[in-house]
Amino acid sequence: MEKIFTYLKRFILSSFVLYGYNIIAANFNLVIPINLITLSLVGFLGVPAIFALIILKMFTL
Repeated sequence: MEKIFTYLKRFILSSFVLYGYNIIAANFNLVIPINLITLSLVGFLGVPAIFALIILKMFTL
């Protein structure tokens, strides 16, 4: 039961982190969509996942 709460906290925190990033990155047109896949990646992998998503977004422009 405690692991579920840990993952739920990470999921919620990752949504705030992605939202904050999107506010800053909107000026540079590098917005990462907030959906289940991106939230799961950032929730489980942390900051490296954000950098990986940014790099993927830069190459797909």
